[in-house]
Amino acid sequence: MSQTFNKVAVIGAGTMGAGIAGQVANAGVDVWLLDLPSDGDDVNAVAQRGLDRLRDPNAPGLMSKDAEARIHVGNIRDDFEQLKDCDWIAEAVVERLDIKQDLYRRIAALTGDDVIVTSNTSTIPIKLLTEGMPQAFCERFAITHFFNPVRFMRLLELVRGEHTRDDIMATLDTFCEERLGKGVVACEDTPGFLGNRVGVFAIQCALHEAFQLGLTPAEADAIFGRPMGIPKTGVFGLYDLIGIDLMADVAKSLETILPAHDDFHQYAQPLPLMTAMIANGQTGNKGGKGFYRDGDKGREVLDFSSNSYQPLERLQLPLALQAEADGIAVLLQDDSVYGQFAWRVLSSTLNYAAHLLPEVGNDLVPVDDAMKLGYNWIYGPFELMDQIGPDYIIDRMRKEGREPAPFLLQAAGKTFYAIDSGKLASLRYQNGHADIQRTAGVVRFSELRQTLAPMNSNAKASWWVHDNAAIVEFHSKANALDGDSMIILRDAIEQAKNLGLRGVIVHNDSQHFSCGVNLVAFREFFEAGDWQGMDDFLNHFQQTVLAMRNCELPIIAAPVGMSIGGGFEVVLHADKVICHANSVMGLVESGVGVVPGGGGCKETLYRWLEAMGGDMEKAAWKAFMNLGYGRTATSPIEARRQAMLKDSDEYLMNRDRILATALQQLGKVSKAPAREPLAMLGKPAFDAMVAWLAESKAKGMFTDQDCVVGTEMARIVTGGDVAPGTLMSEQDLFDAERDSFLRLAKTAATQERIVSMLDLGAPVRN
Repeated sequence: MSQTFNKVAVIGAGTMGAGIAGQVANAGVDVWLLDLPSDGDDVNAVAQRGLDRLRDPNAPGLMSKDAEARIHVGNIRDDFEQLKDCDWIAEAVVERLDIKQDLYRRIAALTGDDVIVTSNTSTIPIKLLTEGMPQAFCERFAITHFFNPVRFMRLLELVRGEHTRDDIMATLDTFCEERLGKGVVACEDTPGFLGNRVGVFAIQCALHEAFQLGLTPAEADAIFGRPMGIPKTGVFGLYDLIGIDLMADVAKSLETILPAHDDFHQYAQPLPLMTAMIANGQTGNKGGKGFYRDGDKGREVLDFSSNSYQPLERLQLPLALQAEADGIAVLLQDDSVYGQFAWRVLSSTLNYAAHLLPEVGNDLVPVDDAMKLGYNWIYGPFELMDQIGPDYIIDRMRKEGREPAPFLLQAAGKTFYAIDSGKLASLRYQNGHADIQRTAGVVRFSELRQTLAPMNSNAKASWWVHDNAAIVEFHSKANALDGDSMIILRDAIEQAKNLGLRGVIVHNDSQHFSCGVNLVAFREFFEAGDWQGMDDFLNHFQQTVLAMRNCELPIIAAPVGMSIGGGFEVVLHADKVICHANSVMGLVESGVGVVPGGGGCKETLYRWLEAMGGDMEKAAWKAFMNLGYGRTATSPIEARRQAMLKDSDEYLMNRDRILATALQQLGKVSKAPAREPLAMLGKPAFDAMVAWLAESKAKGMFTDQDCVVGTEMARIVTGGDVAPGTLMSEQDLFDAERDSFLRLAKTAATQERIVSMLDLGAPVRN
């Protein structure tokens, strides 16, 4: 059958159904979003509410207005005939078998044998969903289990039934992987599949062990977070995010469908405190309060002893910080209650994951993929066990009288992953290592780099040679950039030509490409009064990104996640950008009281001048507004509209295809032309911008320091007090950025913003 979908329907406009419809629309396919008819004035009100949720500016489910226009809302009474010519119908209705089967019978009676039908369920086995259904329907039916939010969570668990046709599975796999951008993991029809089976166990285990050891939510979340390679939300924060009542239902559902011998049952029981919280309306973020809440004076946390909310102090556990820096093994070498908590949660969760083989298959890779793609773990369970050492886990568990899983014992004396003949291989159940097979065009640098030796490396960045190209990776915390990062980037640029390489690709496989320049360095500079050191740092950064532009070889930036601040300044100086569809880009320095000092102001002005057809006045005002407001683009489509990306730049729906695409296109990239001097608008435009700032401040739009920062933005994009028509070179604009940056960094208000961002996680408005 055809692997091209032209029309899709999603039935059920709740959070998941709307999210699936949104991602289908993002992929450029028309989609009907149907739900029950409403009794009110708008018969499609239920489906319309689903569409409205996709417009949430804090988590936009749609990439553009064009995508929104591809979604057609309707209801299953008046618009059911729309299903007849669909290529794919995705069901995402309430988790009741009778309701689903009634719907399937209606679909089976209406549609032909080539219309694919899937369910988003993760709790009802496919054999029950299709029980009593015609053979022809069962052959075109599967489970496509997405994760929330659908646009941003990469995992799709694909489950076939006993009778599902091979061509149906292949079509779903291809469309969901290439067009929807998902990491497709084929799962057996087992309870909870893979992601929720391990993920919910880990959450429940962490919850129960935290209560058992008497940890506060802040303490538990400080450990069960980044130190373990898990999102910083932590266990109590995650409960609030998901919803305490919903999470309790998920645990109860898994308890119902898992066999009696499964270890999940020891952590499935609801805790009395949480039962009382649900009854009291303390259901988490959606109810405004859970384990945490926003109080009148800031963030508050629930005190278990008094059952009252107390001010939340920013907790900096030395053990957690050390583990983030030096690795997860640090947690297990600690004898404190925090170390005990880490060991209990990790050993139980990792052993549970090992117990799943061979029930869920003979290969561990799908389990690791599920946790990384569906729960945003940095490392999968088996990767974590390799970091800790399987022998360590086995020995320690046995000393405690606990028997390790058979598959964990199989790894004794070895590791779960190994390099075999230059390729990454994984251990198979009751077998040896076998090469990891990825779909053609899918390359994860986190896997590839394990087979390569770095040409140069330090704690902040490294570069390798692969396919006759230099690949530069930033790998500091949040990939924040500093002098060491720039040293590696500059070295790769210079050595690539000497080695006769094809070019340079700047890429990493982390959650974010780079969250900007390391503010800690600037804090150290201004606290020491080392203004020359700060200027030298900025100049080194500027000359490194300038070397990207001036290098004879083509340079591709291949970012994923956030590329903001200094990270985006690196992207701006590449000859071509090949990014992910969910990339977030922008220059956000105004928020911490400075200007972009690594060529960001310069490039923004040049980009807008090109976008405005050479009209300098329009370009300067556009650049002034973008820089002053610290605007970001939440999709490449929006980035193009804000002159952050060029028409020749590209984006891909699947981030796992970016590196392979960049390598393939490297030889086709043309070098960006040298920047010609600009005729600046000068003092009249500068004065007009300063006057606009004053008027806006009088209206209550800006603070004092906002105006001070905005004035420096205006000075750079107009030339300041120079005469109109004064020519400024690229280096002149670099110099203007550094002058303004240092002028702002010397102010007490900017220093207060930087300190607040570093110590409290958010800048003050002063």
